[in-house]
Amino acid sequence: MEELPAKQTKPAAKGGLKVIGAGFGRTGTLSLKFALEELGFGPCYHMSELLKTPEHLPLWEAASRGEAIEWADIFAGYRAAVDWPTCSFYEQLMHAYPQAKFILTVRDPESWYESASNTIFYTRIKAAQSPVISRLFFMLAALSPGMRTASRIMNSPMWNRTIGVRVEDKQQAIAFFTQHIENVKQRIPAERLLVYEVKEGWEPLCAFLGVEVPTDKPFPCLNDRASFPVTKMMEVYRRRLTALSIGVGLLLALLLFRQWQNAAKRSRFT
Repeated sequence: MEELPAKQTKPAAKGGLKVIGAGFGRTGTLSLKFALEELGFGPCYHMSELLKTPEHLPLWEAASRGEAIEWADIFAGYRAAVDWPTCSFYEQLMHAYPQAKFILTVRDPESWYESASNTIFYTRIKAAQSPVISRLFFMLAALSPGMRTASRIMNSPMWNRTIGVRVEDKQQAIAFFTQHIENVKQRIPAERLLVYEVKEGWEPLCAFLGVEVPTDKPFPCLNDRASFPVTKMMEVYRRRLTALSIGVGLLLALLLFRQWQNAAKRSRFT
């Protein structure tokens, strides 16, 4: 697995991030985002924020090249950050925010890949299967600003460096996932790190953060496959691709039928 370039990162100004998520997307990070905001650690930066602020992408790309950036240019106004791309820069952020605590969300590797391959990896996997599908996705991405932003992120050098593997290769992706977990455990001091499954609920999270457990609020267990903005775009991709595929198939069938008719007519007169 390729390591991100590491440079000395100066501590950020006072304030800023108090909680940083080191777990990959599709490990309950959207549920964690809403849980942290409920506990007073909001707003919380998430991939969905990057979709709304594509001007941050050049900063993430610079960080992925090992360039020193002002993290406050991304995280100004935020008290927490989870999900991609934040989780891939946990070492730099550990030095930039020396008082921040880290949460490593984990999940069964097989179920993680099944979820990721149907959402955030979907277009990359399908495009790798066929150059035709790749070109169709490119055409569909031009149909809306949100799709263009998502496509730009998924095809950026930052994404390629932080994911770092061929996501269509299940075993390679799972190995990358499990190695990331081990790296985080080894590199972040134990007193600053909570290894956490969102199904554990409020108690371990609140104990780690030193806050009271909400008595009147259930832990947010979101079906983020359905509610995550990228997933909504993927559903649009799928519907339009399906409709386009059906249309192309019918057109080809009609052309073949016409060719057959013409050939049949010619054969009658020969």
